[in-house]
Amino acid sequence: MTRPAGPGAPGPLERVRRTFRTRVAGDPSGTPDWVREVAVVGGRDGWFDPAGVVWAVHGGLPTLVGGLVALLGQAAHPLALAGVQGHSDYRRDPWGRLVGTARWLAVCTFGSAELAERECARVRGMHRRVRGTTADGRAYSAGDPELLRWVHLAFTDAFLAAHRELGVDLAPRFGRRWPDAYVREWAPSARALGARDLPASEAELAEALTGFAPVLEPVPADLRRFLLAPPGLSRAEAPFYAGLTGAAELLLSPVVAPSAGAPGRGARGPRRRLRLATARAQLRALRAVTGPEPWEQAGRFRTGTGPRPTWL
Repeated sequence: MTRPAGPGAPGPLERVRRTFRTRVAGDPSGTPDWVREVAVVGGRDGWFDPAGVVWAVHGGLPTLVGGLVALLGQAAHPLALAGVQGHSDYRRDPWGRLVGTARWLAVCTFGSAELAERECARVRGMHRRVRGTTADGRAYSAGDPELLRWVHLAFTDAFLAAHRELGVDLAPRFGRRWPDAYVREWAPSARALGARDLPASEAELAEALTGFAPVLEPVPADLRRFLLAPPGLSRAEAPFYAGLTGAAELLLSPVVAPSAGAPGRGARGPRRRLRLATARAQLRALRAVTGPEPWEQAGRFRTGTGPRPTWL
């Protein structure tokens, strides 16, 4: 029997909302200062069209799975992995790293051009401090354009795959070539960080990923376990997260999947379809509980394409 919430105590749905917002935005309300700035800082124009494909992809909850796919993929590059392991406290605070990535993604997507430039300057400043040498003597720097290119490729491929499998069909709005538009239009966000030679179509994206195959190495088993089951999950969160990671392992590029120890997109069969269907159902249920994302609400208010949020 479920015990009723006491006076003033949040109910179960509100607890889910608060936990989710804390995980993703670092604040139980989902509206820390950086989200509020998306609503009020700068003019209407941002880097991306509110009616365009980047807003459509990044405004969906499949980004949660896309983020997991991207992390698994990016860790297959030994120099990218060295930068994270040597200059991040992700093991002590895994959710803090998620918040930082979500902030960059949301501000660049939904914020004004001024705010996006400022956010990228903040990230470039962090990257300048991330440099060193691996145990076998290879130098790395987070500001290296080629390493930034790899991170962008893995990110773009992951988010594209997650939306295609778990999100709404965008072909009626943008045509069947919408993946090409997403790859092309999202590229400026990586150029602002220093990446170069970026793909402008889905085919170019696949070719660029294949070019990195010779340098990829197996993701360490302990890191793989950490990404698939990070510490701090509640008893209710753990099975939900497991459903998302099960889908993430099926969405990795065939180039990256062997290094990540995952089936990747080459996997077929009823079990694959069931795992993806489970993740779709989970995301629909989560959306029903959490409602629209505050950062997209903020962006639509600033651009005049949505009402003033109740929290502003």
